[in-house]
Amino acid sequence: MNNAVPVTILSGFLGSGKTTLINYLLAHNDNQPIAILENEFGAVSIDGDLLRGGENVNIVELSNGCVCCSVRGEFTEALHEMLDKREQGILNFDRLIVETTGLADPAPIVQTFFIDERLRDAMHLDAVITLADCEHLQRQLNEHRVAASQIGFADRILLTKTDRVDEPLKAQTIQRIHQINNKAEIFEIVQGECPPSLWLDIHAFELSDNIDVTIGSHKILPTEPQPMKFQAFRPVPKAAMQSWSDDIQAHVFEAGELDLKKIGAFMESIVEQHGNDMLRYKGVLAIAGNPQRLIVQGIHKVVGFDYGSEWGPDKQPHSRLVIIGRYLPIDSLREGFMAAGA
Repeated sequence: MNNAVPVTILSGFLGSGKTTLINYLLAHNDNQPIAILENEFGAVSIDGDLLRGGENVNIVELSNGCVCCSVRGEFTEALHEMLDKREQGILNFDRLIVETTGLADPAPIVQTFFIDERLRDAMHLDAVITLADCEHLQRQLNEHRVAASQIGFADRILLTKTDRVDEPLKAQTIQRIHQINNKAEIFEIVQGECPPSLWLDIHAFELSDNIDVTIGSHKILPTEPQPMKFQAFRPVPKAAMQSWSDDIQAHVFEAGELDLKKIGAFMESIVEQHGNDMLRYKGVLAIAGNPQRLIVQGIHKVVGFDYGSEWGPDKQPHSRLVIIGRYLPIDSLREGFMAAGA
């Protein structure tokens, strides 16, 4: 893992600002060797001036457009070829950014890094970063199912074009994002101006005992001196709260201490029955008789478990499982989770 190349998947619907964000990164890169795997069919190339100014930037383009349709073919082959060239000294990169097409579902892209043995050893998935166009997101969610999937898979969401909308629309958009995914932090950015530390080296796929549920967003203030400062977004007033019928939603299950065998059987059962509809899920569980937190994290039917830190005398053991999925039988899942109590 120490020598593995960190991989960031950059997702977001058409026109959300992915290339603008990468341009900003390249302009503030400090000469780190970076490889960028693009598959935006017909998209404008990354700014030529930036490329000429960065000799450590390597661009690889997929000719067939959509990564999601060729994930077991051209995409995997391209990654293997990049590793071959890196081992031969032809290609120099210490970081990989995969910029997906605006119509791509991140699921098969993410799974590739867990299914392929070589990729699993040579690269480690850092995070899925999704850009959300505040001006057009609600229409995109209404008309394109993949837009909700992109939001649902995100470990961090960068809200773009907030300078083009009024406060009520921005508040409503953030509320709708939270309904789909309430575990991803949201940061507002304008014209791609975002410190690399906010979307690189997030370590979202490392098993950890952090499972905070987000309740707001943060605004990046470009005029402030470094380091960047953040301003908490005002919560949406209760009178303005709405509910949307997006097929992907976030659900939180909470309980006290759980029986290890019971919760193991429960997780095995729901992954087998509903894994295809469970986009992302993570749990920090309290196991009766064990002082350590049990961490669970999964994508569809790919799931991992590990023990984390101890609860400590000042922390009451508490179990929390967050599932982001579509069309799940929430009442029966909640009943099964609670039945796993010690």
